[in-house]
Amino acid sequence: MNEAVPGIHHITVIASDPQANLDFYTEFLGLRLVKKTVNFDDPGTYHLYYGDEIGRPGTILTFFPWPNAYRGKAGAGEVVKVAFTVPEGSLEHWCQRAKERNIPIMRAADSISLHDPDGLQLELVESTAGSGHAIHGFHSAAIAIRTPEATTELLTKSFGFRLLEENGDRSRFAAAGEGPGHLVDLVALPGSTPRGAMGAGTVHHIAWRTANDETQKLWRRHLIENGHNVTPVMDRQYFHSIYFREPGGVLFEIATDPPGFSFDETVDQLGTGLKLPPWLEPERKAIETALPPLETHAASTARA
Repeated sequence: MNEAVPGIHHITVIASDPQANLDFYTEFLGLRLVKKTVNFDDPGTYHLYYGDEIGRPGTILTFFPWPNAYRGKAGAGEVVKVAFTVPEGSLEHWCQRAKERNIPIMRAADSISLHDPDGLQLELVESTAGSGHAIHGFHSAAIAIRTPEATTELLTKSFGFRLLEENGDRSRFAAAGEGPGHLVDLVALPGSTPRGAMGAGTVHHIAWRTANDETQKLWRRHLIENGHNVTPVMDRQYFHSIYFREPGGVLFEIATDPPGFSFDETVDQLGTGLKLPPWLEPERKAIETALPPLETHAASTARA
């Protein structure tokens, strides 16, 4: 495959209370709600997309919030940590914000670690990019694997990632792109480590970028030829998707950059209405009745 993966497109997580989820990611972390829709495969629940002002690939964290969902358990075969980039010198600001909201954190030299309301492990990592203190997209994702050799081969030989460094049981790889979300860590776990248990606070899948529908078709053919069981192309309205499980058991997606989140809303109106795909519009009234109320907020000062 001649086309290298430029980095992360989005990461999708399971949550419980949609209001607590929205409050944390918009009011505390300062991400923008760029799309409020439903899980196309289970339209009785929201699908909430957070990102930068326009939802660029590499900034998008999405959630399936099922009220009263059981708490999951991170483990082998899952993305176990999501890291964001923040400007250099901004960590003190984030520590103060967390203190004001009674959010526990762990401080390191160039990062802070914390958990969202459902227990998802997050990290804010300082970078030289940008000014102020706002999040600038993904820094990296950490994937826990029992036997990382086959996953490493997929990342390097198929995806075009290069090994940057190894530190004990952790290997860091860089994608061909240089924008947000071009780093991934593989964490090698002992063979006896239990597999992760899917539930609130755990990552459902990680999606990688591809330029357009044509390159996605090439990826699908390449993956099938190399023994992967790949889904047909699925229309997610804001991108097109294919899915497969990589050798360590993590659900991978390859998603197209276009058409983007202004497909059905203007940029200034992103995230303000409940958007449904055409095939669900006839059920709008029933869907809106079944969904729990969700109070959105004005732009957060954390984006400054």
